[in-house]
Amino acid sequence: MNARTRPGGSEEPLHEAYDTALLDLDGVVYAGGRAIEHAVSSLGAAREGGMRLAYVTNNALRTPDAVAAHLTELGVPADASDVVTSAQAVARLIAEQVAPGSLVLAIGGEGLRVALREQGLEPVDSADDDPVAVVQGYGGPKMPWERLAEAGYAVARGVPWYASNTDLTIPGPRGIAPGNGAAVEVVRIAAGGGDPQVAGKPQPPMHRETILRTGARRPLVVGDRLDTDIEGAHVGEVDSLLVLTGVTTPAHLLAAEPRHRPTYLAADLRGLLTGHPPVTPHGDGFRCGGWSAGADGGALRVEGDGDPCDGLRALCAAAWTAAGDGPGRLDGEKALARLGW
Repeated sequence: MNARTRPGGSEEPLHEAYDTALLDLDGVVYAGGRAIEHAVSSLGAAREGGMRLAYVTNNALRTPDAVAAHLTELGVPADASDVVTSAQAVARLIAEQVAPGSLVLAIGGEGLRVALREQGLEPVDSADDDPVAVVQGYGGPKMPWERLAEAGYAVARGVPWYASNTDLTIPGPRGIAPGNGAAVEVVRIAAGGGDPQVAGKPQPPMHRETILRTGARRPLVVGDRLDTDIEGAHVGEVDSLLVLTGVTTPAHLLAAEPRHRPTYLAADLRGLLTGHPPVTPHGDGFRCGGWSAGADGGALRVEGDGDPCDGLRALCAAAWTAAGDGPGRLDGEKALARLGW
């Protein structure tokens, strides 16, 4: 795919232009277990409009049944078949490389253990159980230190190593907390190096798992992270919508390198229900809605009024065009402040 130099536009509301939304959960639908503002009503309207909703998460802690029950409790009706987790993706990856019934040292929560059993593998708890593989998935904020030690022992002995995902952080009600990637780094240090095979976003096994389970023909990836959700869409060569309700800030977006540039952007999930105005060349810069943006020297500028997201779209076009195939480097602090960010 060619490097994207501006956000895309759509005359149709996105829930009509795409058949399936592949929605991240943490930072998109909920944070710390509570629904994000506008998420429940927006998803309900998208579903009523004919869009299939699939929930695709790098968090391997809970089972699909538990995730679906939580979503339903929040007011977003869901079945286990609507949920795709990195635990499922990594379990399939391991099962393709080891014999049926193999013992796997599982460092994580119940979601990881259930996914392994679904693939005909047997989770064990100790490096001394002679596992043929060790797999790490997010185990929650109370993951015992001794579990990471078991993984370190096994990896140091040369046991093949897998990870559901390597997200360094995870959003929560009190802020940003360490994610599974941080735990992977602990094991890497203890084992003296090495790299796990990773299944979760943005790696291809997760995209494959999602398409296998949903049958989506024209999917739209919806996420809050550039380095997992948006990069995963780039890897899978499908369109994406970034929402600014989780990890990514407008400043991160302006600095995005090509593989991290979303097709669309919105403040929250209401962006599923609308068309997206095009970003067009305007003078020596770009225009979107009531805003125009460009660059003066090493800084971005923006003028106009209206929806701040339109101003951000125009700013992205100016920043990404100037950056080309690299990350954005123009100073956008004053321009973002002008937009209220």
